[in-house]
Amino acid sequence: MRITVLAGGVGGSRFVRGVREECGRRLPDGPGGTEASVTVIVNTGDDLWLAGVRLMPDFDSLLYSLAGVNDTERGWGRAGETERVSTELREWGVGWPWFTLGDLDLGTHLARTAWLREGLSPSQVAERLQRRWPLGVRLIPATDTEVDTYVEVADPDAPGGVRELHFQEWWTRHRAALPARAFRQRNLDEARPAPGVVEAITGADVVLFAPSNPVVSIGTIVAVPGIREALAETRASVVGVSPIIGGQVVRGMADACLTAIGVETDAAAVARHYGARSAGGLLDGWLVDEVDAAAVAPLRAIGLAATSVPLWMRDLDTSAALAGAAIDLGAVAR
Repeated sequence: MRITVLAGGVGGSRFVRGVREECGRRLPDGPGGTEASVTVIVNTGDDLWLAGVRLMPDFDSLLYSLAGVNDTERGWGRAGETERVSTELREWGVGWPWFTLGDLDLGTHLARTAWLREGLSPSQVAERLQRRWPLGVRLIPATDTEVDTYVEVADPDAPGGVRELHFQEWWTRHRAALPARAFRQRNLDEARPAPGVVEAITGADVVLFAPSNPVVSIGTIVAVPGIREALAETRASVVGVSPIIGGQVVRGMADACLTAIGVETDAAAVARHYGARSAGGLLDGWLVDEVDAAAVAPLRAIGLAATSVPLWMRDLDTSAALAGAAIDLGAVAR
């Protein structure tokens, strides 16, 4: 079985760990077993240059989580982290004082930047980074083009009353409290899927949308020219997992992103935003939580194979159960 997941952020990391675990339980490889291959197409819209190094936050979250070296208490970064270098950088006035780079994490960024300077592409760097730990899945950046996301916010003191700030500043420093007017990924028109991305989608048995931010994570991935077309072309079922439970975001401030594009913070509204493939959209199936079970019938009426299951990923078992439900829905969604 070939499974391809579109993912970003902490929610994406938890879901992918669940996919890996569920595949190990139901599809053991080896004599008499069936091997499952999992490819993850990772959002790169959150990436940025800071203090002279290239950061890829969503990729690193997935890398650390799958390697088992992530900080489970904070939900991001490396376990056992120290921050001596960031303290020293602040003394020099370098970087953002509100955006802390841990020392171990900084080692990753330095390695990435060194390889980029040597001429490797981001996807080649990603492949090299994955050699350090046995992840059990393959991670591919959505594109090798730098498509960093900028947020347009109202500012009466700026020319035209509008200014742009990098997504990480809006998200981390301002906690998405500044009302966003638009999200723009730079260089998007010239971007192309990274090597292996289109093949992972068109050659999959099932494609899964993790419960990641629909606007700046999944939205950025599918906005890369060629990826939406691959999703339309694939014979695999495309199944999404709602990042909204009972009208509330599971994690982060995705509601602020949805509001900016005029989408209600509601499981069914996000499904309609993605749309049914039978009507030119992206999805064949959609999972909502049991508290949103009333949305199932209306979603089925617009061409989605919708069902309700527990969505909270409290531990590895619940994450694996959710992944299994998504895989099972993929078997009947088309």
